[in-house]
Amino acid sequence: MRKYNTLGKKLPYFFFKYLFGDRKKYGKVVNKDDSDWILWEKTYNEFYTENQKKSIGNFVNEAGYKIMGDINLTSKNVLELGPGKISHNKYWKSSPNNYNIADIYQMFLDQNNELFLKSETNLIKHLINDTVKLPFPDNSFDVIISFYQLEHLNPLNEYLEEYKRVLKKNGVFVGAIPAEGGIGWGLGRFFTTRRWFKAKTKINPDKIICWEHPNFADEILNKLKDIFKVEKLDFWPLKFKSIDFNLVISFKLINKK
Repeated sequence: MRKYNTLGKKLPYFFFKYLFGDRKKYGKVVNKDDSDWILWEKTYNEFYTENQKKSIGNFVNEAGYKIMGDINLTSKNVLELGPGKISHNKYWKSSPNNYNIADIYQMFLDQNNELFLKSETNLIKHLINDTVKLPFPDNSFDVIISFYQLEHLNPLNEYLEEYKRVLKKNGVFVGAIPAEGGIGWGLGRFFTTRRWFKAKTKINPDKIICWEHPNFADEILNKLKDIFKVEKLDFWPLKFKSIDFNLVISFKLINKK
């Protein structure tokens, strides 16, 4: 079975660290007492609004959301992890019975209240600990949704096994990831969000990139293939299966237990 890889990892380190963070210096494990990290947590909401929900960032994110048009949500019990503003709902072709959202921050749970006010879907909010273990029994959900979340999780394999545990047999795991570690993604960030960091904050982006995105897309895809059955992978914008020359990879996976 094909293993994914990236040309980005083969760049001389002088160039690599400006595209993907100085990983030799800062590693991939967050130092929560670090002054840059403390400032980043205070800045994150502004960053998200300015860079992910406007202009090119929003356009790129939308490309991943479209896979929701392939998912049957009718009468399903659904869990979305790190839901943001559930911007993919415009692509739904059916509605679930229960829509569970889980996040470590209450404000990200509460921002979705209005979306379900006139809906027959039951919105259930779960404020969870920043740990691998989820507070749900085995085989709880028909569908798990994860958009632009897996690149943040460390240790990734343990989180994925936990998702598998709470997903029913033949349940669907759907979502998207950025093409992190690919040359296209690295260059795009260098000329957009890295410039935002430099212009708007005193935060060291070469540090935060390492801690915010510890997982590259090839590592995520290879682990997903090991744990779930791949039903669909979509690469955008160029469609062919290259991490380096695309920006977003969306997935539909089946839990074969």
